[in-house]
Amino acid sequence: MHNPCYTLNMQKLYDIQEKPKKAFLVSILNGNAGDEPKAAELQGLCKTLELEIIAHEKIRVREKTPRFGMGSGKAEELAKKAQELNADLMVFDFNPNPSQQRNWEEIAGIPVLDRQEIIIKIFADRADTREAELQVKLAELMYFLPRLTHKYIDLSRQRGGRYGTKGSGETKLETDRRKLEKRINQLEKEIEQVRKQRQLKRRQRERNNIPVCAIVGYTNSGKSSLLNALTGLDAVLAEDKLFATLDAVTRRFYVTPDVQVLLTDTVGFISGLPHSLIKAFRSTLEEAALADIIIHVLDASAPDIESNYETTLGVLRDLSKDMQKTQESSMITVINKIDKIDSHVLEQLQSRFDGSVAVSAKEGDGFDALKSKIASLLCDTEENNNPV
Repeated sequence: MHNPCYTLNMQKLYDIQEKPKKAFLVSILNGNAGDEPKAAELQGLCKTLELEIIAHEKIRVREKTPRFGMGSGKAEELAKKAQELNADLMVFDFNPNPSQQRNWEEIAGIPVLDRQEIIIKIFADRADTREAELQVKLAELMYFLPRLTHKYIDLSRQRGGRYGTKGSGETKLETDRRKLEKRINQLEKEIEQVRKQRQLKRRQRERNNIPVCAIVGYTNSGKSSLLNALTGLDAVLAEDKLFATLDAVTRRFYVTPDVQVLLTDTVGFISGLPHSLIKAFRSTLEEAALADIIIHVLDASAPDIESNYETTLGVLRDLSKDMQKTQESSMITVINKIDKIDSHVLEQLQSRFDGSVAVSAKEGDGFDALKSKIASLLCDTEENNNPV
């Protein structure tokens, strides 16, 4: 049988399949408990982008210089190692400024990506709807605007994105900058129209008097799996990958035979989420900020669950000045994936997150307790809105 990945030429087989780009990862350790989980998360991000990780250097920085963000000697050492490994690109778990990024590319001779760019590229790959595409494109342009001289690696055949090349002079850079600024302005107007459409749909739901429960949480905590399991529908793609869901998806859910709510799945959060993405996805994230009840999903098996919890709360606070009050009155903390931990660990988590509900979206455990909690909050909300 003919293998499409190979072609016969001069009686030799040549592999013509696009090979994964070889990535040399660099993380900076600050002596914090979250160092190792964050480094592991960088690997997860690169694997989601289907990069081949050939090495992961974890370093402590004693000296910082404006040129590289670390000592010149350490920078030369890392660049030399990347060359010896024949890496296609370097990926940093920190965010060098545009000037530093260019300096790193000059010394290493290969493209350099930071954590923010990796996340944006993943979002670009995952954008399937018109709304998501608009939002991701805006985030891309806002990120790339100060980096027009950055030599991008062409991952387009691998990931479906489009990346620029180094400009040929200041005049061209200024022309490109004006074009980007014009395109950014146009995208912002289009996204504003999307926001108005969402507001209209939200007002229609309010007239129908159906409460909205927004499912939020750190990326890959099991939000989509929970929505699918509760509604009995494969409404949302649920994968064991970071950022499997970008669009807010809403489905009806009966808490009791007589009480229904609208469950809304939202994009996952992550530490160091680029501000450009938060701004671009604001219309989508508002679904969480303005929901009647927020269901905050935590991955019980995550090694850095405390940091994940605080990261999500931080993003929510940024979305609304009144979010702190909303969190206190109408947030349900759900400890998901309890099938992956033992009873002792679960007891510790429930003690830490007082009043939380333990569930397994995979096994269907704990759903009755979650329904009861939602019904109780709805009842309290109704009483507060209609005092005697």
